[in-house]
Order: sequence, then C-alpha cells, then structure tokens
Amino acid sequence: MADDPEFTDPMERPRYTGISTFMRTPYTEDLSGLDIGLIGVPFDAGTTNRPGARHGPREMRNQSTLLRKVHQGTGIAPFDICRVADIGDAWVQRPFDLEGGLEEIAVFFKRVHDAGVVPVSAGGDHSITLPVFRGIARDRPVGMVHFDAHCDTGDDYLGSRFHHGAPFRRAVEEGLLDPRRTIQIGIRGTVNDPDVWKFSHDSGMRVVTMEEFHEMGIKGVIEEARRVAGDGPTYISFDVDGLDPAFAPGTGTPEIGGLTTFEAQMMIRGLRGLNLVGGDVVEVSPPFDPSGNTALVGASLMFEILCMVADAVAARKAS
Repeated sequence: MADDPEFTDPMERPRYTGISTFMRTPYTEDLSGLDIGLIGVPFDAGTTNRPGARHGPREMRNQSTLLRKVHQGTGIAPFDICRVADIGDAWVQRPFDLEGGLEEIAVFFKRVHDAGVVPVSAGGDHSITLPVFRGIARDRPVGMVHFDAHCDTGDDYLGSRFHHGAPFRRAVEEGLLDPRRTIQIGIRGTVNDPDVWKFSHDSGMRVVTMEEFHEMGIKGVIEEARRVAGDGPTYISFDVDGLDPAFAPGTGTPEIGGLTTFEAQMMIRGLRGLNLVGGDVVEVSPPFDPSGNTALVGASLMFEILCMVADAVAARKAS
C-alpha cells in the first residue's frame, strides 16, 4: 500500500494513521525554506482560574488530522501556495516562572520571525500572545483583529501584571500593538468593575460587544474590522471563549451568549486581503471537554486563520 500512487502524499493517507502534526503537515525544526510555521505553545501559567490550556496544542494537533488540504468555501489551498510545516512547540523550561516563561516564548518567536517564517499558533492561555508580539513586532507595532469574550486589557491581578487578562495592555505599553488599529469582537459577560476594560476604550481600541455584534450583523462587523486594521501589518488572535460555550465548553473562562462557530468562520474569511503577519487560537483546555469537540473547533479555526495568512503571504511574495 505504501507504493500506491493514491497515498504518496501523506496528507491523503487515512487520517487515523501516522504521527499527529498540525493538519498532517511535515514536522521539522529546520526553518529554512518555510513560509509559515505552525506552532504549539503549551503554557498556561497565566490563567487566573481554571488551568488546562497547556494541553491544548497536543489535542488540537490530534483533532486537526480531520482537516483536509483545500478550503471549500474560499478555494484557498494553503499548502499549495505556501511552504507550511509543523515546527514544534515553544515549550518553556521554567513553567513555574510566569515572566521568565513568557520571555522564553518570545525568544522562540523571534527566531521564527528572524528566519522569515510567519507564525500561526495554538495556545496555551492568552498570555502567550504578548511574547509572540515581542518576537514579531519589535521593529514595528502590529494591528490586531481579536475575537474574545474579554478585552484582556486589565492590569495587576493577584500580584501579576502578565496574566491572561492583561496581555494587550502590556503589548500597547511595550509599543508592540497599535491600539488604534485594534478591534475586539464578542465582548460580554459579568464583571466586578464596570471600568475593567477602560484601557481598551481610552487607548483607542474598537470594542464590539456581543450586543453590538448582533445589531451590526456579520457583514457590518467585517467592514468595521477591515476599516480599523487598514493596510498595515495585522495579527489575528482568537480566544475560543469568544464562542458560546455550547460550541466550545473546553475553556478556562466560558461566557454564555457568544459567537457561533459559523459566525466565527465567516468573520475570519472576511479578513481576506488584509496584510496578515500571523495568528493564534488560544485557551483550548481539553480537560474541560473530554469529547474533543473544543479542540476540533480550535483546530478548525486555526485552519481558517492559516488560509487567510497563507493568502496574504502568497500575495506579498508575488508583489
């Protein structure tokens, strides 16, 4: 069977076979010749309540074997237009040292960026996006399309300024994220302080609550996201708690009344043509969803982001 022409491409072999990699791409730690690196970030030291997102990348790899090569809705075949590989994990040698661990992750992503490889990652809790930015945005700030139930622009909590509820405040303060080119979509849920996300509004971020999302509709929110992002370098960050927990129960901070998976897919597809420089899917916590469905959702959204990023990378290469 190994010589059967139908199975010469490992991605066309039965999906229950082989070693699990992101979307059955080749595994390599050699960055030379790659356009896009699929990366796991198994780190959840920044969680404020329910841990488990450190197990997200491994289970997302497993569930991503269900995905195929071509995006049926957009026609994008990311593996045909870009050189894509699973380049392993940005794993941390000091997982009990939050700030030290984040810096280790930043070093990994700087190496990826310096090699000219665009990262599409699976977290890990949302604190990991800050070191991703430290790795890819030191030379210029990026804009961001951010899907989440929470703005994640808080401040000190239980003695730390670097938890998963504050990465984007820190990123703005460090000059890595342009708040005027940042839109946050899906914000909702209860709070203890009505001004908890004051930094988002004061710094110029565009905050779209779930109430406003339904008033504007998918097309309206896409248009707003494109307006805010403009033509500058832009990153997509998707926290799965932006989805309603009916679709993604396996996450640390679920909030009812969220996005459907189809709404999320349509909005990501609506970002096609932006100058995308990376993306991530974070906060998949497999211990809270033994069915594996949340990990499948996370892997599927990662594929959606990969398609948009691959399209952008291919366009830049052609220009």
